[in-house]
Amino acid sequence: MAARGSCPACGSAALVEDSHYAQQQLVCAACGCVLAEGLLTTTYAEEEHLREVAYSQSTGQKEQLSRCLQRGIRRVQDLCKVLQLPTVFEETAVSYVQRALQHPSFHLVSLEKKELLGGCCVFVTCRQHNWPLTMGTICSLLYAKQELFASVYLSLQKELELSVPALSLADLVKTHLNSFRLFQHAADIPAPFVENKEKVVARTMQIVELASETWLVTGRHPVPIVTAAAFLSWQSLQPAARLACTLARFCKLAGVDLPPPAHLRLKELLEILLRMASQLAWLRVFNLDKKTVVKHIGDLLQHRIFLLKSAFCPEDEEEQQCAAAPGEASPGSAGGAVQGGGCPSAGKRRPLLPPCLVNPRKRLRTAAPSASDSAVTGEEPISDGEIEQYLRGPEEIRAFRKAQAWL
Repeated sequence: MAARGSCPACGSAALVEDSHYAQQQLVCAACGCVLAEGLLTTTYAEEEHLREVAYSQSTGQKEQLSRCLQRGIRRVQDLCKVLQLPTVFEETAVSYVQRALQHPSFHLVSLEKKELLGGCCVFVTCRQHNWPLTMGTICSLLYAKQELFASVYLSLQKELELSVPALSLADLVKTHLNSFRLFQHAADIPAPFVENKEKVVARTMQIVELASETWLVTGRHPVPIVTAAAFLSWQSLQPAARLACTLARFCKLAGVDLPPPAHLRLKELLEILLRMASQLAWLRVFNLDKKTVVKHIGDLLQHRIFLLKSAFCPEDEEEQQCAAAPGEASPGSAGGAVQGGGCPSAGKRRPLLPPCLVNPRKRLRTAAPSASDSAVTGEEPISDGEIEQYLRGPEEIRAFRKAQAWL
């Protein structure tokens, strides 16, 4: 193919385009001089002028974007079919994936992240339509890591300026328990372990509400709390056959992963239940522990509001009770209370505080200073005992000025 212009080496006008190893070159047919190389592709408008253009403006980029867009739309449609979402959800998710793949921020991301964009669009659509869907469900369908999925989801929400409402705790409980395998008979599940789904969901909701009222939900990941609450509710429905079952075995039989903090959330819930049980007169004689208190979860949840007020006293009410105790008690007991150094009910009733205040973390030890930190820089403060060594007399001042003048 001949081209306009002349060769700067020999002046010949016989310039041709040659494809050498799939790379376009402009070569002089008379002397073989290479005039231009590296033209990977051009736009249709600039093709006749042989001008180099950016790859993002080339036809190759447009073709690649269209292929990515087709794969993204196909992935969104497949996810919507698997999740049995309405047609309106699919249309909204497709529009989001089109906007995302046309946004410059997602042109140069890795292929793995582009594969997750469709799942993020479906996840955003379900949240906007108040459809209970967890991030773990999407990640299991896409065989993706939750950390990577969360980073792509946050980028999508930021770049497209999407408003995504948070999933309520009640919807999360229902969604998370839908995947449990303990609600139907199976060969690997013992018969006493199979339970009615509605009963487990209802009692789990009550335990989660109790955890929310006692500061166990604030600032925590909700899945470990829901897992621990579901385990307690499942045990309490048939405690005779299920008290020996551990949390790890429960999650294995249910077919769900065991979140690492679930053991801590279970311990905190049992401590709350024990303090509530101490306020019921007919339960004090049993000397309940963390195993046996599970048998009475139904009674504790039935009187939850009263027991919480009785077991957990706010700080201001506790101070008022302690201040009024000496005046109300008898003279002998008043003197004993003063000598004891506090209110007699202070040991039984403690204020309800967040776990971070009840069990604060230990302060980390300061690291030993490195060699660069311990080096002398001249900016160190001078103590009063050493300051006399740095004071100069009149002779030293004159010698110093003379040396400055010479310099």
